[in-house]
Amino acid sequence: MTLSPAPAGTTEVPVAPPEKADAPPTGRLKSHRSRAQARAAYLFLAPWFVGLFAITLGPMIASLYLSFTDYSLLTEAKWVGFDNYEKMFTQDDRFMASLQVTTTYVLVSVPLQLAFALALALVLDKGLRGLPFYRSIFYLPSLLGGSVAISILWRKIFGTDGIVNSLLGLFGYEGQGWVTSPDTALWTLIVLHIWTFGAPMVIFLAGLRQIPQSLYEAASVDGAGRWRNFRSITLPLLTPIIFFNLVLEVIKSFQSFTQSFIVSGGNGGPVDSTLFYTLYLYIKGFKNYEMGYAAGMAWVLLLIIAALTGVNFLMSRFWVFYGDEK
Repeated sequence: MTLSPAPAGTTEVPVAPPEKADAPPTGRLKSHRSRAQARAAYLFLAPWFVGLFAITLGPMIASLYLSFTDYSLLTEAKWVGFDNYEKMFTQDDRFMASLQVTTTYVLVSVPLQLAFALALALVLDKGLRGLPFYRSIFYLPSLLGGSVAISILWRKIFGTDGIVNSLLGLFGYEGQGWVTSPDTALWTLIVLHIWTFGAPMVIFLAGLRQIPQSLYEAASVDGAGRWRNFRSITLPLLTPIIFFNLVLEVIKSFQSFTQSFIVSGGNGGPVDSTLFYTLYLYIKGFKNYEMGYAAGMAWVLLLIIAALTGVNFLMSRFWVFYGDEK
């Protein structure tokens, strides 16, 4: 409180300053701002949550329930317990055949595809002129390899009157129907999978660009050749990229469907030699209307992929090298 000077002969009267309005506490402002930001975040995340529960988790839970039922899409689901799973492994010979065909396809095609992709990436890493153009051309098969058009083309190429037999005829060899023979039909699909090497090749090429050139210069001073450089420098430093491509390609290969469906005419022939697991799942669910059985097959496939992915991660500690390890 301050005192204003008063005129002579008057009594001094104290004058109080104007009262200030009470300011809200700082903590209350921060709390209000945090709630506003949270509401905005949930608003932007709402489409993702709708997709998660309505498109992903909802159908997964429904398929898990249906796998324990006898459901034909046309009648009400009837609970049968583990009968579908028991039938798969004890009574259904085609189920075991599809599992065997798919396993063979994965074990053969994935290593060959990765080896071919790595070899081509090593060639492109040597400073080839027009590298972006070649990289785009070689990546193109990965975009087209799973399409219906390429599968139809592949069936024509390996058919009785296809390009392969025409080339063999130039050298005096009599061709055959490669896609109609049970001994060679699966191998035509393996070749098709190897041809779609573009995606892992681009990833390998990016990994090669991250290896310091100083390591190769130091090795050359010690007299190391190309093979020694590859075995002692390139391959160890590239193991994280190899592991990444391996996991992705194994998962993708187990889910292959279009190639087998088109080349075999939708039945997995000849003699079930191209009966992929996903194709047999489709036959059971949408041709035979055994949707409960198909749902059970889908969950078995999920468990197989999860188990193999877990094994890959467990085994990676023995062969994958990371730069920060000592």
